[in-house]
Amino acid sequence: MSALTHDLETVRDWLRYAVSRFGEAKLAFGHGTTNAYDEAAYLVLHALHLPLDRLDPFLDARLTQPERMQVGQVLERRIERRVPAAYLTHEAWLGEFRFYVDERVIIPRSYIAELLPDGLAPYVGAPELVANALDLGTGSGCLAILLAHAYPAVDVDAVDISNDALTVAQRNVADYGLADRINLMRSDLFANLSGKSYDLIISNPPYVTNVAMGDLPPEYRHEPRIALAGGEDGLDAVRTILEEAARFLNPRGTLVVEVGHNRPAVEQAFPRLPFVWLETTLAADGVFLLKREELVGAR
Repeated sequence: MSALTHDLETVRDWLRYAVSRFGEAKLAFGHGTTNAYDEAAYLVLHALHLPLDRLDPFLDARLTQPERMQVGQVLERRIERRVPAAYLTHEAWLGEFRFYVDERVIIPRSYIAELLPDGLAPYVGAPELVANALDLGTGSGCLAILLAHAYPAVDVDAVDISNDALTVAQRNVADYGLADRINLMRSDLFANLSGKSYDLIISNPPYVTNVAMGDLPPEYRHEPRIALAGGEDGLDAVRTILEEAARFLNPRGTLVVEVGHNRPAVEQAFPRLPFVWLETTLAADGVFLLKREELVGAR
């Protein structure tokens, strides 16, 4: 902790200092917050073990010396090493759901989370009708856990190629008491799923292009490359999913895949597929949906 920070006495002082330093360092955001103020408030409150939704009552509270050290160390790692906030606090949020995270997994963020279950209901029917689902590339297990909450009758297979990621997912599944409904499996996409079939398959696969990978801010380079890199056009995993998904879908089954900004590349690569693009608050065309019959018919 810098000697200059000894002049910082209150939560308000530390918040102002953090926002100033974040701006000076030109930090990149996008792992749970979108701006310096929100991230500074989150990190200061978390470091002080204060409620994350109550800043105002504590603004003029004076910090003890150990508390100053704790806040200073967290901010220093965020600024000097560009470590994402989620890896500093070991938590990430999707809506009201909290997940444990560390650098073995990509930090949870997915347009698909917003679509469960209401955004998919016109295509899959009532939540009670979804009996078997697959989360392809589960990472921290976040979407598998959301599936289990959104669809009360569902059993979920959650697969990932990374043993490290599955270890983190196991912790999150246990935290939510869902070990009896979520089956964690190691598999490179569909490779180890022979004989399985599902009413719903969702996937947030790696889809960052090679060019975009080279331009990523330092914060994103802390995340597992395997969870981000999608090849030359970002579609390496997406191609495999589209080519193989029909074999693993039940009749009238549904496939939902997140592709970020790659809609033009997807439509160019698969011109015969009648993609339905699902709108969320953050993107109008970041997620596509297809029915099994459409995948079969386009072959």
